Amino acid sequence: MSIALAEGGIESAYIEDPVELYWLTGGRQNSAFLIGAEGADIQSRHLVRRSVPRAAFEGGGGDCPHDTEKHPRMGELSAMLAKYGCTRKPAMTEQKVPQSRWSFISEKMEGLEGASQDCTDLLYKLREVKSEWEVSMMRESGEINHSMFESIRETGGLGKTELEIAGVAEEVSRASGFGGRIRMRKWPMDCDRVVIAAGRSGGVPSYFDSAVGGVGGSPISPLGAGFSRVREGDPVLIDIVHVHRGYVSDCTRMFCSGKLGREWGKRLSDMTEIGALVRRFLGRGEDCSTAWRAGREVAEEMGHGENLMGISPEQASFLGHSVGLELDETPVVANGFDRPLHLGGTMAIEPKVIHRDGAIGVEDTWTRTPEGMECLTAGDGLPNLIRW
Repeated sequence: MSIALAEGGIESAYIEDPVELYWLTGGRQNSAFLIGAEGADIQSRHLVRRSVPRAAFEGGGGDCPHDTEKHPRMGELSAMLAKYGCTRKPAMTEQKVPQSRWSFISEKMEGLEGASQDCTDLLYKLREVKSEWEVSMMRESGEINHSMFESIRETGGLGKTELEIAGVAEEVSRASGFGGRIRMRKWPMDCDRVVIAAGRSGGVPSYFDSAVGGVGGSPISPLGAGFSRVREGDPVLIDIVHVHRGYVSDCTRMFCSGKLGREWGKRLSDMTEIGALVRRFLGRGEDCSTAWRAGREVAEEMGHGENLMGISPEQASFLGHSVGLELDETPVVANGFDRPLHLGGTMAIEPKVIHRDGAIGVEDTWTRTPEGMECLTAGDGLPNLIRW
């Protein structure tokens, strides 16, 4: 990050956002992280309000690459930053910090020159390429995700409510260490990690920025599983997100009690074909926008133009989204992303088709390697259609 700050003409950054703190320090305490640009002679410091001992431990103890110390009183912040080597107000994550907080901190930096710049996009782009350790965390997340589906296969079926089925997945996820939070950067989005849409539930529109949101348990929680029951022959779309040590895996499979109708089967086959097409484009380094247009054109040729990723006009305009510490990272397989998924990038690819009487599709999480796209979730280890 020090190099990126220098390239952006930014002397230093002062980071308070929980996701970015975890990425930079290995923990998530009530704290801020000060990092200087390469050549600025500003030592990186984790400034902790509470708890300093826990922050030091989670940062690596004696192997920690940065100093961990008590955060100064806010009235002393400007003087302390100057002592650390800052001559200008550090940049902050303007797109994540509430305006009132931004203004408050800026006032406490009045002894330094200039105005605080926004370094949000800089951090977003740095996090697009995952380290080997991050990919390994997502691979472990995918294994737990797979186990959640296996439990649903064993215990779900005819007459079960969406909420009952979600509870089965919840038990596996919690026992494996899920911390109860899926982070999203787009405000005011939030997410339930088990979206189940049985039959007509799949055709109910949702506020959620995706193809399928589910009905949810009540109007204040209009996302995820609801009280609809599995009926004979209905498509049951199950979209599971698991988070392992902060890292997301996202996977969708179709279930059915009894035999799925021929038309639904053809739709699932079409979505599987579109998903493979998108992966081929991404795997050879094509722009994400190019992959979107190719997938969209094929869907239209197949007759799904008005139902791809939602029912027109309430359609989501993407076929894949990057994942990591947040569910909705960049780049996205959509118009406007005229750049490739970088080597080491991680993306959930999820073509789905929605009709009034249900939804169907498939999704796995992938990483791009020099050899192409590697699956981090169930992949071929779990059928696209599972019968109870």
